[in-house]
Amino acid sequence: MLDDLMEEVKLLANREKAEVLQRFFKTGPGQYGEGDVFVGIVVPLSRKIAKKYASMPDDGILTLLKSKIHEERLIALLILIFQFEKGNEQKKEHIFHIYLQNTAFINNWDLVDLSAEKIVGAYLNGKPKVVLYGLACSESLWERRISIVSTFHYIKQGKYDDTLAIADILLMDREDLIHKAVGWMLREVGKRCSEEAEEIFLRKHSHEMPRTMLRYAIERFNPEKRRFYLSS
Repeated sequence: MLDDLMEEVKLLANREKAEVLQRFFKTGPGQYGEGDVFVGIVVPLSRKIAKKYASMPDDGILTLLKSKIHEERLIALLILIFQFEKGNEQKKEHIFHIYLQNTAFINNWDLVDLSAEKIVGAYLNGKPKVVLYGLACSESLWERRISIVSTFHYIKQGKYDDTLAIADILLMDREDLIHKAVGWMLREVGKRCSEEAEEIFLRKHSHEMPRTMLRYAIERFNPEKRRFYLSS
């Protein structure tokens, strides 16, 4: 099964698309995706492959997840999501632990964004969120992004306390990709839960938060309100 999947990846590879993705995902020296290798498969095709091989056993999934090829890691995560969504509580717990044990390979923003809320966020729904707060304090950029993006699962249910608490922890983060993720989640709090709650947070922190984070957070506001926060 694993060999068949990897052969499909080879057959679908697109060199021109790969070159575009290499640049888009900042894979050059010193960039956040340094050394990541793309073969040029778009996400809809990756989803089709993942669905076809959704019964992949753990050893195959882990081989894919540890691959140097970005699309193979993405397919591994999509398979884990398929299995998580169809699994019983024991299976969900198993996948949750696989995920957390292999965050070193969930190492670009798209990989985090497609998987964190659907596995980590979903598993911790109704459970203590201690893991998320630990991830928020991690030295790993990707674990910190996992912590905040996982809360999207709760935002979609109208719950935002953990989002705001983790945003507070990450407020002065040094990484632009965290600024963008936090701003995005704050915007979603305002959009899906409570604009008042978002504004209470912004009135407290807008003067100190990174400009990128603030710009993402206020994107839906009217021009007058955006100017107010940008001048604060």
